[in-house]
Amino acid sequence: MNKNILELFKIKYPIIQAGMVWVSGAKLAAAVSNCGCLGLIGSGSMKPDLLREHINKVRLLTNNSFGVNIPLSRGDVDDLIQVVLEENVKIIFTSSGSPDKFTPILKNNGCVVVQVVSNVKQAKKSELAGCDAIVAEGYEAGGHNGKDELTTFSLVPQVVDSVNIPVIAAGGIADGRGMLAAFSLGASGVQIGTLFAASTESSAHINYKNAIVSSKDNSTQIFLRRYSPIRAIKNSIVNQILEAESKCLSDDEIKKLIDQKREMRGIFEGNIDEGFLEVGQSAGLVKEIKPVKKIIQDLIDVYNKYLGNLQRLEQLF
Repeated sequence: MNKNILELFKIKYPIIQAGMVWVSGAKLAAAVSNCGCLGLIGSGSMKPDLLREHINKVRLLTNNSFGVNIPLSRGDVDDLIQVVLEENVKIIFTSSGSPDKFTPILKNNGCVVVQVVSNVKQAKKSELAGCDAIVAEGYEAGGHNGKDELTTFSLVPQVVDSVNIPVIAAGGIADGRGMLAAFSLGASGVQIGTLFAASTESSAHINYKNAIVSSKDNSTQIFLRRYSPIRAIKNSIVNQILEAESKCLSDDEIKKLIDQKREMRGIFEGNIDEGFLEVGQSAGLVKEIKPVKKIIQDLIDVYNKYLGNLQRLEQLF
């Protein structure tokens, strides 16, 4: 089943680096692609001109496949789509919106289109829209999450059973054991975010990377469930928002707390108290800041180790 993903993206390993805001620039995407995996530029924190700049930078840094993640909820999404078409980017991951409008446009221009989903209904809709693959992202993931709160372990096999296109598992995967589990659930590949966010090549601030490395199993928190649930490391601003939600403050009062470029302040500027430090629950598995090449080699080594352990188990039934 992994073969479909390898052929679809023209990569050696079925590992995709998530297109994260303020994290996934040209340097990170190229480093991942140079290791035989698929690097993604995260356009969610870029204006169209900056996206074009990063696309051109990637092409100077790698000859391998790469892609762009585009949040469909962006107000300038038409402009971002126009940039990837003009620059002839052939792999597009879309998220945070309906695939109906842009998938046919991208497909007509020879693009491979992958939609990120959080439930079975969205997966089926994406397949009908013409998407080539699905990212089934569980509630363990960092950043914006689905309101159904479906975890990766529950979501992936149900999506696999509901569609006839490859499914990429995401959410809570940060080592080779997670990859092995995802493939056991029927996934054709894995998308990994938090682990790469703490890489040497990530464009995130060192304070943010250190916050990931310092995380424990219970360091992250879901908040803003009334709107669009977000998972981030617990800090001062997250606690303020949780308190405001518990007191049922008005939408306007809560928006005053969140409408201040919190993601940029936390991830890119390193304000660990007043910014959103968006990471997944797998942050507790990330123990050090490492180069991408080392991260990917460790993923493969641990995967092979535990695969061997499974093969040595006695048959139970």
